[in-house]
Amino acid sequence: MWFDSWDDVVRIVLVGAASYTALVILLRLAGKRTLSQLNAFDFVVTVALGSILASVLLDSTLSFTEGVTALALLGGLQFSMASISSRWPRTRNIITADPVLLLANGQIRHEAMRRNRLTESEIRQAVRSSGGGDLSQIRAVVLESNGKISVITNGQFGNGSALQDVLGNEDL
Repeated sequence: MWFDSWDDVVRIVLVGAASYTALVILLRLAGKRTLSQLNAFDFVVTVALGSILASVLLDSTLSFTEGVTALALLGGLQFSMASISSRWPRTRNIITADPVLLLANGQIRHEAMRRNRLTESEIRQAVRSSGGGDLSQIRAVVLESNGKISVITNGQFGNGSALQDVLGNEDL
């Protein structure tokens, strides 16, 4: 239970170092997007990569080659989906959620909040975190594709061109 053999320990060290190196190379090949702000799809792939790495380390029935193949497969699928969504914007909706307007011109959009399972308290917290203290001074609060909340004040709004892909932007 506490210790079986040195062979198992040596295997974990050797396969672990090699698998880690393979994962780092894969992430470098996949590009900066893999390590940037994660959307739900990227998060699932990242968790799956970690699960594969752990399985290769701890399951002696899995070979290093099988583990690297699984890592490369997931990395390749993630790269392919990212490439497809950047080339054909309509496919992006399959992979990532559209940003959603949660507050427009100081008015909270309750239906959008309900659909995205957010509370007024979370909106107010985001406004405070951005340095705001008065909702009437806020032009827009947006739930971004990666789950972060962006706050745009009246002074920052300009012509609003940054909000053209936000669901509900017609209320601005």
